[in-house]
Amino acid sequence: MQFQQLAYFVAVADHRHFTRAADQARVAQPSLSQQIRALEHDLGAPLFHRIRGNVSLTEAGETLLPIARRILADTEAARRAIRELAELDRGRVRLGAPPSLCTGLLPAMLAAFRRRYPGIQLELHESGSGDLRQRLAEGALDLALLAGTRTAAGPGLTATPLLLEELVVISPAPLAGDRLGIEQLADVPLVMFRRGYDVREATVNACRAAGFEPSFAIEGGEMDAVLELVRAGVGAAVVPRTVAGDRFPVTRFAPGAGMTRVVQLAHREDVEPTRAVRALHTAIVGFVADPARRASLPPGIESLVPRPVVSEKQG
Repeated sequence: MQFQQLAYFVAVADHRHFTRAADQARVAQPSLSQQIRALEHDLGAPLFHRIRGNVSLTEAGETLLPIARRILADTEAARRAIRELAELDRGRVRLGAPPSLCTGLLPAMLAAFRRRYPGIQLELHESGSGDLRQRLAEGALDLALLAGTRTAAGPGLTATPLLLEELVVISPAPLAGDRLGIEQLADVPLVMFRRGYDVREATVNACRAAGFEPSFAIEGGEMDAVLELVRAGVGAAVVPRTVAGDRFPVTRFAPGAGMTRVVQLAHREDVEPTRAVRALHTAIVGFVADPARRASLPPGIESLVPRPVVSEKQG
């Protein structure tokens, strides 16, 4: 099994087409097909169904694909680590984050990091926490800000808790009462995020624990779409407190409802981070730990990072 063969295999799996995969890999299609056949012979199992020009993964192919992605990602991480040994004036970090953080706290964090390390290239990948966990496990991301009710980041991942954030209800018009019980959502049509968003999971689980299924006015949206649908009067939505801002009527949940989420900074535990990745990790944790930043956190958000200890000699 060769790295090049795995790269060709992943390209065909992504495109479901040998010719397009060969174009991406900048290799002649017959050569790519020959390498795929050699890989199948080496593994002792076909990786693709080839029926009248249609290409799909066999069971063996489905099994190999996430492993191949990790191997290729780890190889690239090793190359980057060697290139970045000298100093932190170059490098690349692939960071994933939920949309609520991309428009909330993250811009200030990344701006501070860029001022300190202008030579490090940052790639920001925006998606729901469920998607980010998978991409992190596959090696497609170096770091990810994960948000959810769970405290464990996921199998094979290690995480640093950063923030505890309150979830609230936004609506086109004020809801009755200052505080909302979970059971009151039974009568509220909800604009719901697509699957993969931690807020969707938290809301649906809380409703089911209260003995009912939530009613969706519409579902499947990304963050911006959900906010605009609420603004248009389609329904209410459960969102993180940072997203609600002052643009909508906001109703908080009653104490004890458990409608909060933990924001964690995660990475794969089996991959040694490059210096650039470690620098960004340290910068994000330090940003949240900074006393001035903690004081400026919006209502409904609590820092989980211990305050830095300052000795008397340090002042």
